[in-house]
Amino acid sequence: MGRLGELERAVMDALWDRAEPATVRTVHADLVERGLAYTTVMTVLTRLTDKGLVRRERDGRAWRYAPAAAREDYIAELMLEALALTGDRGPALVRFANSVSTDEAEALRRALENPR
Repeated sequence: MGRLGELERAVMDALWDRAEPATVRTVHADLVERGLAYTTVMTVLTRLTDKGLVRRERDGRAWRYAPAAAREDYIAELMLEALALTGDRGPALVRFANSVSTDEAEALRRALENPR
């Protein structure tokens, strides 16, 4: 899946924060504080679509964009890719588990006790 650049991440965050697919104009408005050109946002959305991270559907003359996967799915995939970089996942998992908060450790414990 690969890591997102800063601008790609901002665009994805704007999409993940929405309940429904958004037009380029809507995403551009969400990122107005960045001072981006409309065409820059359109280009980023097109590239994210080409990478398979965003899906789009026609709505009249415009496209509506939505994340192809939930934010949690994307983050989990990044974590799995990072784990794949090591020959022995055990030590990396232990190091990770020792670095999380008590609440996060409890969430991990619950997930391990009740796998899908």
